Amino acid sequence: MAFNDILISIGGVGCFQILHTILLLIPVTLLACHNLLQNFTGAVPEHHCKLPSARTNGYVHSPISKLYIPLDRDKKPQKCVRYQIAKEFLLNATIHQWKGWRTESCKDGWTYDSSVFSSTIVTEWNLVCNQSSLKQVARSIYMTGVLLGALVFGSLADKLGRMEILTWSYLQMGIAGSCAAFLPTFDAYCAFRFLCGVASSAVSVNSISLILEWMPKNGRTLAGNFFGFSYSLGQIVLAAMAYRIRDWRWLQFTVSAPFCIFFIYSWWLPESARWLILKDEPHKALVTLQKAAYVNGKWKEGEKLTEEVLYSEMQKDILIIRASHSIFDLVRTPAMRRISLSLILVWFSSNFAYYGLSMDLQKFGLSMFLAQALFGGVEMIAKLIIMLMMTFVGRRVIQFVSLLLAGVMVMCYAFTPQEKQLLCTVLAVTGKAFLASAITCMYLYTGELYPTEIRQTGMGLSAMHARLGSVVATVLHLTGDFSSTILPMIFGITPFIAGFFSCFLMETQHSPLPDTIHEVENRFKGDFSESEDSESEA
Repeated sequence: MAFNDILISIGGVGCFQILHTILLLIPVTLLACHNLLQNFTGAVPEHHCKLPSARTNGYVHSPISKLYIPLDRDKKPQKCVRYQIAKEFLLNATIHQWKGWRTESCKDGWTYDSSVFSSTIVTEWNLVCNQSSLKQVARSIYMTGVLLGALVFGSLADKLGRMEILTWSYLQMGIAGSCAAFLPTFDAYCAFRFLCGVASSAVSVNSISLILEWMPKNGRTLAGNFFGFSYSLGQIVLAAMAYRIRDWRWLQFTVSAPFCIFFIYSWWLPESARWLILKDEPHKALVTLQKAAYVNGKWKEGEKLTEEVLYSEMQKDILIIRASHSIFDLVRTPAMRRISLSLILVWFSSNFAYYGLSMDLQKFGLSMFLAQALFGGVEMIAKLIIMLMMTFVGRRVIQFVSLLLAGVMVMCYAFTPQEKQLLCTVLAVTGKAFLASAITCMYLYTGELYPTEIRQTGMGLSAMHARLGSVVATVLHLTGDFSSTILPMIFGITPFIAGFFSCFLMETQHSPLPDTIHEVENRFKGDFSESEDSESEA
């Protein structure tokens, strides 16, 4: 409770906290652009086999093209085959004569409809027909990088500091993302997108931790929900940028280059004072706290703080933290084990379903730009409602209800005929909004459940399993054409599982952030004792 009192004494939720949160949330907005970028850079335009004749250019439906390209049941050109027509007989043939001819695969490449996108990675490297799975492979490689970044950078941030890792991640995202925009080969593109994924995860987990550790208890709910708002806003920003920039290379560059600016101003962002105190560096914590007090207009209160005051108020915690910690501490004690195992399942299941619904905007029958903006807009409304409810109801109940409703909506979507596109879109958008609300709640909830000494390791482990869920979702999308009902049904079942395990977590609504594992264990024992007492009274 001591550190929360210090934050309140130097201004509470003041100008420093507001400006600090805004500067951290601007990059988070562009993280959404990167995570969902391939909805646009990897869009698959209408296409058919390139004709060997030089008589036609572009994606057309001329009589000559009909001689070469067979039609499907919907009277549209088939995408992966053409008639075996001898070139020298073309001028003397009629369309009727060629209908019985045998077909062959596209030997001369493909012709793409460029009316929506001037270029995508699909048209750049012909990721269609027997190469169509490579598009999902590219997405899986990016998500694998996000998974690895959550595991590696989460532990490093607890040892080296939040800002050290965050600053490096901004630089890595800016350089790797910008380079990916101009690489000549698909393999090189995937490699640099992998580096973007690693940096993306580090930015996400360190941003939320820095926001929460600089925010007093009465501002954590609002700050945590603004983290979720920024991600939803990023989806709307992505839709607007993709609408204006139809070339995939320039779109990739546009969402990546700003991270170089974030890298520059991150040098002026302060390290977590809470982390500095618990790492036995009260002199550095004192400097950052006094700067925060000055920005908040509480210079006199900042002057009253001394290293001795900071050290004496948190001396007990500092002595405990001097012992080294590892990822095994997340499951070594009863309370930490319950928290970690429950969060692993909740994070995996929720993100598995969320990205499973988000990865193919072309199947909803709407404009891709409108669908993306609709997803983001509805999410923001849902998160606003969830934010208000979390303030009055608490984290655990909201977590459970949002996951339960998400599961209901996605299951209904799974069993709705695909011909009813409007109803399918409504169910998918609503289900995704509930999932987004649950994930927003989880970011705040996870940061409040884990103690400061190992918070980043816990956030990293949770984020790692979240990204594992997104990776599995992308892999399952490879079989989506053969399981149009089963796949959404799987995405609907997992939120039910996540909601069940969320019931095992402790409520944190009116509790201060724990600093040590010892505090978490005492809180767990207190909750357990209270539940036993209530049962005995009953």
